[in-house]
Amino acid sequence: MPSESFSTSSRPVMDDPVLGKPTTDEEAAMEKGQESTSDAPEATATAPPREFHGLSWFLVIVSILCSTFLFGLDNTIAADVQPAIIERFNSVNKISWVSVAFMMGAGSTNLFWGQMYGQFNLKYLYIISIAIFQVGSALCGAAPNMDVLIVGRAICGIGGAGAYVGVMTLLSVMTTDQERPAYLSIPSITWGTAMVLGPIIGGAFAVSKAGWRWAFYINLLIGAVCAPVYLILVPSKDARPGVTLTDRVKNIDFVGFAILSGIFVALLMAISFGGAVYPWSSGRIIALFVVAGVLAIIYWLQQGFSIGTPKENRLIPFEFITNVQLMLVFLCETTAATSTYIPVYFLPLYFQLVRGDSALTAGVRLLPLVCFLIASILIAGQIVSRTGQWQPWFFGGSALALIGGALLYTIDEHTSNAKIYGYSILTATGIGSYLQLPFAAAQAAVAPRWIFVAVGLISFAQLAAPSVALSIANTVFINEATLNLIQYLPDYSEDQITRVISGVGSQYLDQMSASQRAVVIRIITQAMGKPYILVITSSAFSLVLSTILVARSFADRKKSKTTDDNSI
Repeated sequence: MPSESFSTSSRPVMDDPVLGKPTTDEEAAMEKGQESTSDAPEATATAPPREFHGLSWFLVIVSILCSTFLFGLDNTIAADVQPAIIERFNSVNKISWVSVAFMMGAGSTNLFWGQMYGQFNLKYLYIISIAIFQVGSALCGAAPNMDVLIVGRAICGIGGAGAYVGVMTLLSVMTTDQERPAYLSIPSITWGTAMVLGPIIGGAFAVSKAGWRWAFYINLLIGAVCAPVYLILVPSKDARPGVTLTDRVKNIDFVGFAILSGIFVALLMAISFGGAVYPWSSGRIIALFVVAGVLAIIYWLQQGFSIGTPKENRLIPFEFITNVQLMLVFLCETTAATSTYIPVYFLPLYFQLVRGDSALTAGVRLLPLVCFLIASILIAGQIVSRTGQWQPWFFGGSALALIGGALLYTIDEHTSNAKIYGYSILTATGIGSYLQLPFAAAQAAVAPRWIFVAVGLISFAQLAAPSVALSIANTVFINEATLNLIQYLPDYSEDQITRVISGVGSQYLDQMSASQRAVVIRIITQAMGKPYILVITSSAFSLVLSTILVARSFADRKKSKTTDDNSI
């Protein structure tokens, strides 16, 4: 398709409750470092229609969602191929890097991708990110050793994050204001579904004749099928038409990106390896925390004094920090993403270790969770698109997630499957009610020229929060289980106990007596409950934040009504 220019300043003036105040007021507010109003009267103008429809539109949507699906799939597909990887490379001490490398690549580059999409042609940048993801997948599939596999996983994370931010950005500029909330809910559904299906698909490949390498090669096949659509049908939109390449590059905060990446990587490594690979008191772990802290101070100074980058091009504009609505929905997205992936990771592990289910069966038992998560995301997106009232969904969803998380914490080795399904359904319904709404709410809170950065910020919350949360949860689980099992099984080596906890040491469980095995299962189950504390605390925090959002909404409505009455 011929290249089209896209300027966020061309977005029409809107008064839609979902999209906030009129554009001109938003822009003025952002220039002053103030927040825009979250509610306003009914729309007085309509956005221009979409540029294409029918089969072309269908193919574009399906193809770009395929990249989101593959990115979500790669988050968890390695979980059930780990035993095969350990057997192939005999590197159990490096196995945690397989997931950590992917999360580091995705989380550390997310904001950078958001800024890049605000400077360059959306289509070309999206295709580049897809290419990076495919290169990483090829490396993983063909890896001759664990080190190459780890590098490939990091590259997959970098490219996948770029593709995900690209999908959210493309949908933001290809849809009208009225339909945008509904369309922006679809990537989250796709990603969440893929996250849940990851262990199932990975486990299926691991036990098939194809082998575990096809868990990564499958990305190449699907990418090849979608490539013609990416090249031909995806519209070419330039974020800054007429601006030279030099000026675009100058507007990228490379210094801030490097420092923020260092913070994220150091912190994630410290949390992931502390207690599990190295003692918390070891010099390596302490050094990582110190590096993260020092870099955080440097980053604050760099952003505050605009060192190495113009003030208006900082990675996280300071105007965002003073925008109350944006910060509230950012934090709500962080809590929602955290609450989502703790049960997605630990429920299958519970069914495998406690119930003795296969990887495939354990993954299937997540279907109630994923079905209700998808349904609630769809329902919330559709209703908000029609009514414009999104704040109550944050409040109600947080309350349900809090109750569900508290119930998940009570699971033990005797809890019935029916109760577990009910707890997971309650949690998923609550989370899905507001998981994807922050994308539309954030765009409502900023001037049009900041939309790209706002999308990147919310995407950062959606990707980085689960990375850190899962690292914390996994570390707590492993440390708790290892400590208690070492005391109960003094004749077992730490390597053997690690294999039992990770699900690859079934032969050791089989050698135990029934009573001994029951105690081991109880210890593991008790340790497995600790990660749900993160779901409880994050949902409780979200409930407080959403209460503030609802209160602000009522205050804005009252102020608007008073203004209207005075004008009469």
